[in-house]
Amino acid sequence: MPDVSVVIIAKNEERTIGDVLSAVEPIASEYIVVDSGSVDATVEIARRCGAKVFHQDWLGYAAQKNYALSLASADWVLSLDADEVATPALVSEIQETLSGPRANEFQGFRMPRTLYIGECAITHGGFYPDAQLRLFRRGMGQFNDRLVHEAVRVAGRVGMLVHPLKHFAYRNVEEFAQAMERYARLSAEEAARSGYGRWKASSLNEALHPWWTFFYRYVLRAGFLDGRLGLELNLIYSDYVRRKIRYFREMSMA
Repeated sequence: MPDVSVVIIAKNEERTIGDVLSAVEPIASEYIVVDSGSVDATVEIARRCGAKVFHQDWLGYAAQKNYALSLASADWVLSLDADEVATPALVSEIQETLSGPRANEFQGFRMPRTLYIGECAITHGGFYPDAQLRLFRRGMGQFNDRLVHEAVRVAGRVGMLVHPLKHFAYRNVEEFAQAMERYARLSAEEAARSGYGRWKASSLNEALHPWWTFFYRYVLRAGFLDGRLGLELNLIYSDYVRRKIRYFREMSMA
């Protein structure tokens, strides 16, 4: 199997960083952790797990991740968030994939991701499979320049893995709601920066799009199967859509 650099950016991630690093130990030839000023035990835990830890003041999501990529030295890169834990089945699948013919057919691989609120997995309503491009050949992938929801762009064919990452992003619904508020503002800024269509910032779109989002995710994509938690998350997500449009409208009128 080719060497794999596991690359992570982090700040105050002591809750999950140890599990993230330990989970991929069977496939990691090196760990690169770029910390932007943790005041908890993140750095200590990462070093205890054998990571090379670098400090870099915050550059923004994409720039920070691209800086971390520049420090990798292995043939392949597994770029993880500091709250994404690979399942044993995914680790085995990566081993088999990189040791087999698919490693020559593709320059990168997407993998499903399961969102967790606390210890509860959310598997409907558009929150799953949420496929993410996390594994790619070094030098062939770069994060696009976005303020939020940055993604890797790979020069070449991209395959799909079957087994998921576990995404322990939020300890409770309140943390999810706070993150959606932050992302709504950043998304509006990104839309204004990139010349997003002004018609999408209309009052009509602000009124209708959130309800369509709720219906699509909660009903058509079966968010109701996640019970009360699914209802809460889909209401918050549809309100995120409303806020994003509202903030963009405000910026457009300024």
